[in-house]
Amino acid sequence: MSVIDAMLARAKKLLTLKDDVADAKILSARILINQLKNSPPLDDLRRAEFKVFSQFGDDGIIQYLVQKMRLSQAEHCFIEFGVENYEESNTRFLLVNDNWKGLVIDAESKNVRHIMNDRIYWRHDLTALCAFITAENIDDLISSTGFGGEIGLLSIDIDGNDYWIWERMHCVNPVLVVVEYNSAFGSQHAVTVPYDPAFQRSAAHFSHLYWGCSIGALEMLARRKGYALVGSNSAGNNAYFVRRDRLSDLRELSASEAYVESRFRESRNRRGALTFLSGEHRLHTIRDMAVFDLRRNEKLQIRALYRC
Repeated sequence: MSVIDAMLARAKKLLTLKDDVADAKILSARILINQLKNSPPLDDLRRAEFKVFSQFGDDGIIQYLVQKMRLSQAEHCFIEFGVENYEESNTRFLLVNDNWKGLVIDAESKNVRHIMNDRIYWRHDLTALCAFITAENIDDLISSTGFGGEIGLLSIDIDGNDYWIWERMHCVNPVLVVVEYNSAFGSQHAVTVPYDPAFQRSAAHFSHLYWGCSIGALEMLARRKGYALVGSNSAGNNAYFVRRDRLSDLRELSASEAYVESRFRESRNRRGALTFLSGEHRLHTIRDMAVFDLRRNEKLQIRALYRC
């Protein structure tokens, strides 16, 4: 056997092993799903957490909420953007385990090519679109793919204009919405980065800490759109909103009740190396940057608003 043949054989074996591990994780998750079906209502979404393809425990939370909302077959449809290569996402488990239909969007062409070359792309009804999302183009992008109207889930994670994108979306009416929030902004203020259609987290501030919005900003927007905040994941980065006509026995929470301070430490120095900042040190690092205060309807420096 030549060296190339040996390398190909090894690669095929590794791919098979990867599939076997994924299958085992899915089978284990199905046991947990059955337990969730038979459990009384949970007082905290974090108790439902498990991870198969999500970055943290969001697969479990989504499964729990989907069961509570009793979605119709037509609503077994999702849209997620900011998915990178889709190996780790909030909707892949819905696609693979529950056979939902979905649309994923990412700005990097290499990521979209990776998704389209994955076997899930022919095994499931998945559409992958390469586009840089702005508040101005989001509705047209979604409509161009044939998606629209009633859908089961919308997941937003673009590390930047998340608030502004959800605010401007009108072409879909999701039952469940998952949006990433910036834990460094705390729970008391309703703030977001000012809108910039070209916003990129890595370019906005060297620390990578200046992005997105607070959970309070999302709660304000959700109420205006007819949604209730029902919790966060234990990692303190994703907030969950359910459309009020499907709230059932889920308890609506305030931003301060749902807020979880994130513990992951992904801050950078000017050379791009990790600095592992946590707690108030994160906000202190970006204190000279501006945020838009939605309650005051004005742009303020972080140091002035937070007194840091």
